Amino acid sequence: MIHRQAEKYGDRVALKYRDYEKAQWIPVTWNQFSRTVKVAANALVALDVKEEENIGIFSQNKPECLYVDFAGLANRTVSVPLYATSSPAQVQYIVNDARIRLLFVGEQFQYDAAFSVLGLCQSLQQLVLFDPAIRKDPRDTTSIYFSDFLKLGEGLPHDTVVEERMGRASSDDLANILYTSGTTGEPKGVMLHHSTYEEIIRIHDIRLIHMSDRDVSMNFLPLTHVFERAWTYYCLHKGTQVCLNLRPAEIASTIKEVRPTLMCSVPRFWEKVYAAVNEKIAAEKGMKRKLMLDAIRVGKRHNLDYVRLDKRPPLWLHLKYKFYERTVYALLKKTIGIENGNFFPVAGAAVPNEVCEFVHAVGINMVVGYGLTESCATVSCFLDKGFEIGSVGTVMPDVEVKIGANNEILLRGKTITKGYYKKDEATREAIDSEGWFHTGDAGYLKGNQLFLTERIKDLFKTSNGKYISPQALETKLGIDRYIDQIAIIADQRKFVSALIVPAYPVVEAYAKEKGIAYGSMAELLQHEKVQALFRARIETLQQQFAHYEQVKRFTLLPEPFSMERGELTNTLKVKRAALYVNYKEQIERMYEE
Repeated sequence: MIHRQAEKYGDRVALKYRDYEKAQWIPVTWNQFSRTVKVAANALVALDVKEEENIGIFSQNKPECLYVDFAGLANRTVSVPLYATSSPAQVQYIVNDARIRLLFVGEQFQYDAAFSVLGLCQSLQQLVLFDPAIRKDPRDTTSIYFSDFLKLGEGLPHDTVVEERMGRASSDDLANILYTSGTTGEPKGVMLHHSTYEEIIRIHDIRLIHMSDRDVSMNFLPLTHVFERAWTYYCLHKGTQVCLNLRPAEIASTIKEVRPTLMCSVPRFWEKVYAAVNEKIAAEKGMKRKLMLDAIRVGKRHNLDYVRLDKRPPLWLHLKYKFYERTVYALLKKTIGIENGNFFPVAGAAVPNEVCEFVHAVGINMVVGYGLTESCATVSCFLDKGFEIGSVGTVMPDVEVKIGANNEILLRGKTITKGYYKKDEATREAIDSEGWFHTGDAGYLKGNQLFLTERIKDLFKTSNGKYISPQALETKLGIDRYIDQIAIIADQRKFVSALIVPAYPVVEAYAKEKGIAYGSMAELLQHEKVQALFRARIETLQQQFAHYEQVKRFTLLPEPFSMERGELTNTLKVKRAALYVNYKEQIERMYEE
């Protein structure tokens, strides 16, 4: 694909990445991309990489990840990406499970983690280091830097071998093994074949008719995640420019430098935008506040009541909307860095209805979708017209969806994985004899639009025999600007409680406004006024839930949930089992009489 696109686009920019020393974005043309892939493919042969061998890429988003990925595919190897935040134990597990011999690492953190388990991984022979600033361990005699790796392929000394291998490539070849970060149990390697990606590209060509080679995509989520990986492959297929964001925490500034037309993200990105706007409105007074509230009201009426349903808005409403489009909405989009926006795919968790309505009201085309690693991302997504707020969109062309026992969503089609790597039993549990993949998500179909209700495995049963969906509560309460992270506790308990990580800067601003003196964050969170504030906000937000579903008690935590303590997966999903252990004392205190 890369070589074909280079023939078509030549010296047009394919990729951009940020040089942090020079504080500028460095362009990579299609010709340069293609040339580097060829050199890297030859270097892999020089290192005796065989067809169908698994090679690991343990890095944050860098152009080198894509060079190695496509160089590997040219040699009919299988690319195994690891999350940049993976612990040494996770690296050891994946390297041993996939029998990785050659592991490419991004920066110092990844190098240190990989080198620390080198002696515990029988298959692992060599590390290749992307960042020239990595300081090698004095005992390290085998690792090489990426620049030295590329020298092995200069002049394409093994091009005949690469060409022969490419000639033998077929759609049935395995392309990637993507290890799910897993909120329970050990990670499973999802096998995705070339045929899976070919099909996902084909059906997106049918669905995404407004995307072209004039678009610019901000690559924000990790390339290890199926959503960003499949999306990036699709962007390259379309000739869309891909800008690689190295540091996720800095997305608020890098998005303003790139000003993309497209960007995949998780709902949390838009929840923060929504919370920030609400905070701004709350701080305004008089006419300015009225104007902002009216702009949102007008946008909802215009875009959701009329445009969404393919109806013509009344002239007065349309004129008012156009006025706000040039003023309030334009300012908001420019502040975020998305004034050139085409559309913005969102998936990975439930999108709160209030957030979805707000984003569409201000004229941002958020395309809500649903998918899994096992479905090679998209199962369904919003159409331009007719989408329903609260749904995860219309089922993609030629993907079969049916609702099974316990309202479980079942999938079948060419985009679905053929199974888990070296885990036959897990594969048999997930894919039944008729070829239906069991997602573990419950939901329903309304026409061809899909709605999610809960994660079946995560349903809690209280000691009173009532079932609780923690995600529904977490999604609802998580939109509050005072709440950063939340975990619902209810399983085998007599009532629902919650562990809450507050949005610390917002709580500190509240304390300043109310004149609350405190010595530490822990002390502030125990203050009766802060406790009363959270109680009131939670009660307001959870009114739509049945009495037995509502949070009765909560604990405000002075530190956020962390990956280091095993409380979050690499995709920042909460690991409930770890929370039960780490916060046992706080949880038990909430259930004391």
